[in-house]
Amino acid sequence: MSQAWFKQSVVYQVYPRSFCDSNGDGIGDLRGITAKLDYLQALGVDVVWLSPIYRSPNDDNGYDISDYRDVMAELGTMADFDALLHALHERGLKLVMDLVVNHSSDEHPWFTEACKGRDNPYRNYYIWRSPRDGAEPNNWASAFGGPAWTLHEPTGEYYLHLFSRKQPDLNWENPRLRQEVYALMRFWLDKGVDGFRMDVINMISKAPKLPDAPATLPQRPWQPPGPLVFHGPRLAEFLDEMKREVLSHYDLITVGEAPNATPEHGVQLTDEREGFLNMLFQFEHVDLDIDPAQGLGKWGRKPLELRSLKASMSRWQHALHGRGWNSLYLSNHDQPRPVSRFGDEGAHRVASAKMLATFLHLLQGTPYVYQGEELGMTNVRFGSIDEYRDIETLNLWREAVDERGMAAAQVLDAIHAKGRDNARTPMQWSDGPQAGFTTGTPWIGVNPNYREVNARQALADPDSVFHHYRRLIALRRALPVVVHGRYELLLPEHAQIYAYLRTLGEERLLVVCNFSRATPRCELPADLAFEGQELLIANYPVEAGEDIRAFTLRPYEARAYRLH
Repeated sequence: MSQAWFKQSVVYQVYPRSFCDSNGDGIGDLRGITAKLDYLQALGVDVVWLSPIYRSPNDDNGYDISDYRDVMAELGTMADFDALLHALHERGLKLVMDLVVNHSSDEHPWFTEACKGRDNPYRNYYIWRSPRDGAEPNNWASAFGGPAWTLHEPTGEYYLHLFSRKQPDLNWENPRLRQEVYALMRFWLDKGVDGFRMDVINMISKAPKLPDAPATLPQRPWQPPGPLVFHGPRLAEFLDEMKREVLSHYDLITVGEAPNATPEHGVQLTDEREGFLNMLFQFEHVDLDIDPAQGLGKWGRKPLELRSLKASMSRWQHALHGRGWNSLYLSNHDQPRPVSRFGDEGAHRVASAKMLATFLHLLQGTPYVYQGEELGMTNVRFGSIDEYRDIETLNLWREAVDERGMAAAQVLDAIHAKGRDNARTPMQWSDGPQAGFTTGTPWIGVNPNYREVNARQALADPDSVFHHYRRLIALRRALPVVVHGRYELLLPEHAQIYAYLRTLGEERLLVVCNFSRATPRCELPADLAFEGQELLIANYPVEAGEDIRAFTLRPYEARAYRLH
């Protein structure tokens, strides 16, 4: 396999409006990010990925872009961006931008022009259809609730929006539109940007003729389009053209967000010789705690079954080894906090945060750290829907409570567990007012636990979650087996322990993680031969010389050993 720099890197995701506010308006900004680069350098990350900073009406917090070549005013100016990029590069850090080109804002000049008439040159930049029997062209549901079509009354046609009605889908079948996308990519790359995270990139090719979706949600008029919009027939063709026109001309890191991706898709898209991207964000492992039987989509919850997680992660580890590359993540701006979701946000918060980090960072792939994850930040439990800001959350409330009559307490409980605003509360820098995020009123409330969970406390405590992340990142730099070693699952049927082996030549790394509050007995396979071990990292004190062939794990304990 190649020794590409992105394989040895750790990426840190910044959600700009929630990271650090430099001017007291309650919204994080580019200057605030620049002011915190020493913190990121101390953590040891290599790459900073910014969620969208482009000009936007903010219907979906910047994922609805009205100008791809300018900066959102509330985040700063292009001069502020240039200063941030320069400061990152001075520190040896790279910058990844969010590329959002499945859709634009309805306030983008392309769409404004497209709405002027059916014969406008920009009309075909978007996907339009005539009414069917006086109503929507098909039964597709928007990811944010309701139909995926909105009627533009002046021209008598519907436009497609797989997300908000203010996020019309771009028509990738139009070669002129594709060239516009490649030009805006070059604009940022020529500034010195080091790569792209590509938002829902596997949705740019839709099923021909846009047929009705199968009825998977009974008694609902709008149905998830699912396979009809994921991995469409021309996806590989479009990405191959993007690679030929843009990506192959720069030394980049590229990661494509790919809902519904399988390991086979992963191989196809990230194969080192024939693929198009470096890695994918696939959703298989973060969908394992969804209960579709509840009819609430991602909001229907069930406990994580560890054997399912092992099977999922192992499929991806084996399928891509020696061919493509995995991205490793448990959280981002669209996911709840992992310590609340997969760990214990109460008595075992610190231990479980460290365990989850150990499990993830020692797998094969490029790890992603979402802001605050390195502090063990938790979900927030706002008491009222009025305190939430996310469009997906607010639409769920309207549809479930106002339209379907579900109990408000039940829906709020689902939001507490799965809502995207869990990841978007302000970064907790200190135990001072507003967690040190702003001197003003934050755009969304601060998690009340900031007095105990904050960066100032974590930096001062050598046993904090932050310093555990720092040590894990250092291990990746020091041990080639962490980057390139083959993965082997141990104890596949154990309901509480996730154990695996990494092997590179004579080098072997053993990782053992307890995903529970219980104290299970770990008995390693009898055929795992080794004469000695060296403890590399742990989240509890470990007695020197302890025999690890059979030992008892404490709640959420994690250990990694080099075997001799």
